[in-house]
Amino acid sequence: MAETTLVIAGRHYAIRCRDGEEAHLGHLATLIEDKARVAQQSTPGLTEVRTLLFAALFLADELNDLKREVAGRQTSLPLDGDDEASARAIEALAGRIEKLRERLAARTAKA
Repeated sequence: MAETTLVIAGRHYAIRCRDGEEAHLGHLATLIEDKARVAQQSTPGLTEVRTLLFAALFLADELNDLKREVAGRQTSLPLDGDDEASARAIEALAGRIEKLRERLAARTAKA
């Protein structure tokens, strides 16, 4: 089992994870940290708990929007038999593309 330290809202959190998951957890922590920074900038003086609450709400809102978008795409796809496997593959690719877009946007925002 591996151990890594995540920095979120200015605090360090030592956590254990499976070997090899450190980079992925670091990436997730960066997403949370970015949202926490937005919360702190838009509402100065937030407590740590409220900062993390707003970061979680921002992320939940984005997730909800993505789920609605995926659901809308699914209802517009005519599927029968073999088409369903193709649709799943396309949705998986769309998810990967969205993650790449988020990473690029995060890097652009930092620059």
